[in-house]
Amino acid sequence: MFGFCIKVYGCQMNVYDGDKIRTAMILKGWREVPETDADVVVYVGCSIRDKAEHKIWSEMGRYRPGWEGKKAPIVCLVGCMAQNVGRDMMKRFPWIRMIAGPRSIGFIPDGLIRAVSGERVDLLDANAREFNDLDVVPIKRDNPWKAYVTIAHGCDYFCTYCIVPYVRGRFMSRDSGEILEEIRALVDDGVREISLLGQNVDTYGADFDRPYRFADLLRDVAETDGVDLVRFMTSYPKDLTADVVSVMADYPKICPGINLPIQSGSDRILKSMNRHYSLAEYTETVRIIREGLPEVGLTSDLIVGFPGETEEDFMASMEAVRQFRFDLVHTAAYSPRAGTPAAKMEDQLPEEEKFRRLSEINRLQSSIAMEINEATVGRRYRILIDGPAPKGDGLVQGRTMTDKVVICPGEPSWAGRFADVKIVRAENWCLHGEISEVEGLS
Repeated sequence: MFGFCIKVYGCQMNVYDGDKIRTAMILKGWREVPETDADVVVYVGCSIRDKAEHKIWSEMGRYRPGWEGKKAPIVCLVGCMAQNVGRDMMKRFPWIRMIAGPRSIGFIPDGLIRAVSGERVDLLDANAREFNDLDVVPIKRDNPWKAYVTIAHGCDYFCTYCIVPYVRGRFMSRDSGEILEEIRALVDDGVREISLLGQNVDTYGADFDRPYRFADLLRDVAETDGVDLVRFMTSYPKDLTADVVSVMADYPKICPGINLPIQSGSDRILKSMNRHYSLAEYTETVRIIREGLPEVGLTSDLIVGFPGETEEDFMASMEAVRQFRFDLVHTAAYSPRAGTPAAKMEDQLPEEEKFRRLSEINRLQSSIAMEINEATVGRRYRILIDGPAPKGDGLVQGRTMTDKVVICPGEPSWAGRFADVKIVRAENWCLHGEISEVEGLS
């Protein structure tokens, strides 16, 4: 049978989709092999920012010699990027033999069979309100002890800078029974930590005809036998309600880490972004979170250089970062996405100005993160060891309940076990610790 290789770019939802495709192909008898041995290379591509697309555009030229020589491997592009620019790429690169949108994932296995048989297959999503899923459990993944589970697809908010509603479609909650069944199968397969995913997880259940919302799902997941840790991302400020915070406080296995994108500290820019909340409303949501979860790790997303952003608007974002003292902020210079309203707005800022502002706000956030992390030195945490740290021999890593990366000396064989760790040193992006006890080891 054919050999395949999957290359994933972008967010955790793309990782989840890539894992489902991998699982489906293995169940059909395909072999996962290194790219150099593959008959088919599947790219799960991201379109959130222009830079993410450029990575894959630049890679496509590498396949020309093999295609012109022995016509192998063929390439298939799936996900957000396929939905956005797949047809253009298929016209330019003859070795791209299949394109499929993120809501057509269920058609991909049969589409790959058709592609290797010589067809050029177009499976772009035709209906933004339909979803054709892959029914595969348990999902095969790189980490045996941790798993992502998507709980909702798409988004209905249409922020003016964001391409997600156009490439991932309209908002649709997954059935709770289906989600819980998937989680039980993952636990039976050895998973200890579950991360629930959605563009806006707190909107979960808004499209149901019954009173079952994200707080209810979160409680049911926490009560599932065998689940040791529960995380989720990402929250939308308008929809994160007190009942979610209450459930988090009631269940110690739900990690007190929340990503709450602010995007701007200026009400004028928030309105131009179509963000549906004011800075005062965001402040109230943060108050509810911090009162209910005193040890919370609060992270955020923020864009600088949005069209029309004045120096005063930028200073408002700087002040918001000072005020909220986030543990981490995912910052980005505004990147125009074709087809979104913001891309057509006047007063686009020069690139050099956007990156000046990005550098300035990153310096501020870095200093805040360092202060917060230094306060953890001497404290003890219980972490689930993920496996070897990416850099440094003899090091392993895990995450605190508040989602801070902890790097420690340790053995790779400890992966999948909980460990007690004392923090001995801090950086602005991670903590360094010493392990005093490992679960199951005397």
